[in-house]
Amino acid sequence: MKKTQSNRSNNMRAIRGKDTKMEIKVRRALWQKGYRFRKNDRTLYGSPDISIKKYKLVVFLDSCFWHGCPVHFKLPKINSEFWDQKIRRNIERDAEVTRHYVEEGWTILRFWEHEIKEDFDHVIYVISHYVERQRSLSNL
Repeated sequence: MKKTQSNRSNNMRAIRGKDTKMEIKVRRALWQKGYRFRKNDRTLYGSPDISIKKYKLVVFLDSCFWHGCPVHFKLPKINSEFWDQKIRRNIERDAEVTRHYVEEGWTILRFWEHEIKEDFDHVIYVISHYVERQRSLSNL
């Protein structure tokens, strides 16, 4: 089937912004480990995918396309100027969000979609490590 701009537009419109398969998979694993968190908390800057205010920890699970992964992002040929501006702005916003949490003394974890797919257990291990670290620091 020939790809048209309206087909592309319909495909992009159907992509979810939250509760993606990778987000659900990560949240389910963390929940099974006994960690309790908020998802997409709009009271926090940038609406982190996972947040634990008590431990000042936020986790962002960034898709390779929407966040401009340096390894996997490929600019679409159709309407490339629009997509270039959109992805550049997303990258700038990610940097602003990261800067905000660093300045506020939070722990911020960011994982690319491909990292989650390639080594899911390691991603869960890293998040667990930081939760436990923050937990132990708060008990001092």
